[in-house]
Amino acid sequence: MYIDLPEKRYYGIGEVAKAFKVNASLIRFWEKEFDVLKPKKNAKGNRKFTPEDIKNLKFIYHLVKERGFTLEGAKTHLKEEKKQALEKFEIIEKLESIKAQLNKIKTQL
Repeated sequence: MYIDLPEKRYYGIGEVAKAFKVNASLIRFWEKEFDVLKPKKNAKGNRKFTPEDIKNLKFIYHLVKERGFTLEGAKTHLKEEKKQALEKFEIIEKLESIKAQLNKIKTQL
């Protein structure tokens, strides 16, 4: 499960790990495993994730944690069908957001 982050240019690894409810070590591991994750690092070596990194992390999280892909399967899926799969994922994400808003309105009535 993912918690939405406020709009920012960069996010620290702690914020990202908390949003995904995982350990920071898992985020660092995924960074090594998946080429699409390339957070910037400051002079101290602290990772700064961009909104694009967050989008890719959401997709990786979805494949691995929600759909049960192995890491190799997720890598293959990302390479072979990234654009199409990412578009589907974004559509599903928007529909789930709309559903949540509609349920909120329904409870208020």
